Amino acid sequence: MKKILVTGGAGFIGSNYINYQVKKGESHIINLDKLTYAGDLTNIENPKAGNYTFVEGDICDLKFIQDLFAKYEFDQVVHFAAESHVDNSISDPSAFIETNINGTFNLLQTAYKLWMKEPFQMKDEFKKARFLHVSTDEVYGTLGDEGLFTEETPYAPNSPYSASKASSDMLVRSYFHTYGMPVVTTNCSNNYGPHQHDEKLIPTIIRKAIREENIPIYGKGTNIRDWLYVLDHCKGIELAVAKGKLGETYNIGGRNERKNLYIAEKICTILDEEKPRSNRKSYSELITFVKDRPGHDFRYAIDASKIEDNLGWKAEETFETGIKKTIQWYLEKYTN
Repeated sequence: MKKILVTGGAGFIGSNYINYQVKKGESHIINLDKLTYAGDLTNIENPKAGNYTFVEGDICDLKFIQDLFAKYEFDQVVHFAAESHVDNSISDPSAFIETNINGTFNLLQTAYKLWMKEPFQMKDEFKKARFLHVSTDEVYGTLGDEGLFTEETPYAPNSPYSASKASSDMLVRSYFHTYGMPVVTTNCSNNYGPHQHDEKLIPTIIRKAIREENIPIYGKGTNIRDWLYVLDHCKGIELAVAKGKLGETYNIGGRNERKNLYIAEKICTILDEEKPRSNRKSYSELITFVKDRPGHDFRYAIDASKIEDNLGWKAEETFETGIKKTIQWYLEKYTN
């Protein structure tokens, strides 16, 4: 049975990936997480599964990472672990530099030492080893009213968070070109779905609404994001690990561009039906516009043609189908 290291597996996307893989039962999943504010072990749906192991630790601790690789001899690394809250990166970027850049380096260098005899020479027992690096569309900067990010779009990060992710992407690229490391990178659009941290946009809208609190929307709510249901993302990552061309990047996006204000209004409309307010007014009356954050990118949108055409991936959820599932999950979380 393959041994797969999933870093950041107690977080939002990582836990969904683990839950998906544990259910399939084809590999032993080792979940490495530091359990910061963003990690929550209750996100793991079957923590007692025979093919699941949790290890608490920090990817910035090189000796710990080296010992972990020596113990488990991983066949595969799926690297989610990252500081990712943009507002936090503005107020204190130091943790983003340490985790997203230095932590990624520790994983790459340790995997290289385990898997390879020398540059471009894999050890026989690790010929099928893979390192999948999960990144973001924010490394590309911002778009105007038209156009899409492709894998050829020049990097132009605009926040300390996206700059740190861009740096980690470049490290991964360098290990392929310098050492022949079996790496693949995925850059995803905005994810949503079960187990997302309360700080993020969609959980915040749902939570604030059902608590009868003001729903904060940056600026005028005109910023546009391409929304990707998290299970669709997990399936794309699985394909990229299994079939992706080494050294390549695959953009994973849902083809669901929506303005932030639309997101809020759509959620309010569904909540009006699913959990009406006692005063019978619409939740949309709680929407409040707040001061925009510094360097707020206007629009992200991904062209997912490469992974669709080359690997056969396709998002199964539209935003309108995925958001209904998401709201139902959060209603159970916030009201039970």
